[in-house]
Amino acid sequence: MSSLDPIMPVSTAAEPAPLRLKKNEERRLRAGHLWVYSNEVDTRATPLKAFEPGEPVLIQAHNGKPLGSGYVNPNSLICARLVSRDPRYRLDRSLLVHRFQVALSLRERLFDTPFYRLVYGEADGLPGLVVDRYDDLFVVQCNTAGMERVRDDILEALHRVFRPRGVLLRNDSGVRALEGLDRYVATVGEVPEETGVVEQGARFGIALQQGQKTGWFFDQRMNRTRLCDYVAGRRVLDLFSYVGAWGVRAALAGAAQVLCVDASAQALARVRDNAARNGVGERVATEPGDAFEALSALRARGERFDVVVLDPPAFIKRRKDTKAGEQAYHRLNQLGMQVLAKDGLLVSASCSQHLAEDHLQRILLQTSRHLDRQLQVLERGQQGPDHPVHPAIPETRYLKALFCRVLPA
Repeated sequence: MSSLDPIMPVSTAAEPAPLRLKKNEERRLRAGHLWVYSNEVDTRATPLKAFEPGEPVLIQAHNGKPLGSGYVNPNSLICARLVSRDPRYRLDRSLLVHRFQVALSLRERLFDTPFYRLVYGEADGLPGLVVDRYDDLFVVQCNTAGMERVRDDILEALHRVFRPRGVLLRNDSGVRALEGLDRYVATVGEVPEETGVVEQGARFGIALQQGQKTGWFFDQRMNRTRLCDYVAGRRVLDLFSYVGAWGVRAALAGAAQVLCVDASAQALARVRDNAARNGVGERVATEPGDAFEALSALRARGERFDVVVLDPPAFIKRRKDTKAGEQAYHRLNQLGMQVLAKDGLLVSASCSQHLAEDHLQRILLQTSRHLDRQLQVLERGQQGPDHPVHPAIPETRYLKALFCRVLPA
């Protein structure tokens, strides 16, 4: 943990340098995409090595016609990202303020409490930036060199729009390595060790500085709400429970018993605290351990659950992980089905962008047939609307959750 070190201010007085594309390579941008790959650049006209990481650029078609403004990183496969299709606007405090206000207007229509993902990168017109809001506390991730370069402008824009009590910079994600960036965590203002989040009336305590990623998984909010219709009077198993978002909300919705399993003893301590905080402590139990091992042990003990929730981390982070990742999804869902009671509900989620929803469904079908079970897909969930999908960028759609009824053959 470190305090925030100032970045040398970037002058916006000079016109940004041009970044020219090869002939016909502007078609994706014109179709709505925001990324430029290094092999699409006319390096004779605009050598990539001449640019600094994060430097603002004017992106041009092969004939010199402007396509918009953006920023460049010569060291990354995605070597440039479009910020505005109007070349007059650049990534500066003024544009950030405007984009924050546009993003805020959507979230305020959606949610009655100030807890949500405020900025979801490209989908909110700010490629490489993630901002989560916890009332007057904000968690910021600058995942690209361009966003890191304007870090101070981001902080000033947040102050102008929200006047936050504190900002936590969780710039410690592995994706920064692809941009040649160091990883660090820093604070601005007052960021307490623990804060809270409110979701559909449920209250949770979380640790922003020590928790996973940005502290809370807002993307599953709507799917957790849908679960509530299925759990009254039921026995629920919540795997990869983290601090109990699924499990505690199930108990609040009337589940008779809930068992939360996670490998982190610290996370399970928060599950117990959060269950007590919401008055359901007597119906929420915890069990430490690896999810695969825990499921095997539960099966060996003859335990059965009416509802099983599988919300694992991404098993497929890169395309080369696909085979091993699919095997992991097969094994996890098979174990999950094996501890389901007759006519049970399996909620199977995946945040692996490289695993399409229809492929997850095929894995569930194959697994059910292997166990001689019938499968009915009741509902399909996705990331919440504070994680909007950019229709030209499939990478912005990553989360899928299938609510499945599992019956004897």
